[in-house]
Amino acid sequence: MLDVTPAEIGKQIGFTQALAAARAVRALIARRRLEPVDGRYRLLDTRPVEPGERESVPRRPRRRKAAEPSEPRTARPTYSEVGREAIERLIELGREAAQLRASLRVARDEVRQAREAREDSERRAQALGARVRELEARAEMAESNLRTLLAAARGSGRDAPVADSEMEAILGVLKGGPAAPGS
Repeated sequence: MLDVTPAEIGKQIGFTQALAAARAVRALIARRRLEPVDGRYRLLDTRPVEPGERESVPRRPRRRKAAEPSEPRTARPTYSEVGREAIERLIELGREAAQLRASLRVARDEVRQAREAREDSERRAQALGARVRELEARAEMAESNLRTLLAAARGSGRDAPVADSEMEAILGVLKGGPAAPGS
């Protein structure tokens, strides 16, 4: 693979014009001695140009389109028409580019707002999760304290199961609510 360009090779061997180097490369490609691959050239045959071998390969003549006699010569566009069409297309492309820029700006704003909302909701979720864990720990501690208080009140000293009605009555007293009947 040749890592240098044909113009650089031409300069190294003394070609003063890059066009001459390009013609020589085109001739080597036509003779299947070079092959263009991904912007570089692969050397297929190392034989030098033989004596008497032409240095360049003549181009194939282009086929001329037959002019139809029914087609008037004035049907060709003029320079001013081509220029006008090019400018109109440039203006149209400018409008499309402006619309795309505006759409991109709106999309960036929407992404920023969505990201901020997501981060805010994540912070709230973490705060609420911590509050829930704290309240659950308090509830467990209160339940444990209540069971210890009931066991001490009975004087049994053992960990006997407490009925739900007794628990409700004790909770009502602790909350300061109306006393349950039979308490």
